[in-house]
Amino acid sequence: MTSLTLIKQQQDLLYPIRQWLESREINNAKIAHFLCKLIPAQCPFERDIVLFGRKLFHIPPMCKLNPLYEEVVGLRFKALCYLADVCGEDVTAYC
Repeated sequence: MTSLTLIKQQQDLLYPIRQWLESREINNAKIAHFLCKLIPAQCPFERDIVLFGRKLFHIPPMCKLNPLYEEVVGLRFKALCYLADVCGEDVTAYC
């Protein structure tokens, strides 16, 4: 490991959680289904506010403010891949 990586790890308080989420392997279909249902495919907060057919303003996706967003989405992707590749299931219902 380089010294820059060590410094970055020491400053990131969420590093242990990030590592734990990234190291999770999906090997159970029930857990994979649960994760795919629990973690949304898109940010549920993003929307357009429309009044009388005119767009007043847009609420941007706020999920990316979550510091663990990339890891959680990666976990969902692993679950989808497990269901599609290993179990041979159709995952279009989760997309």
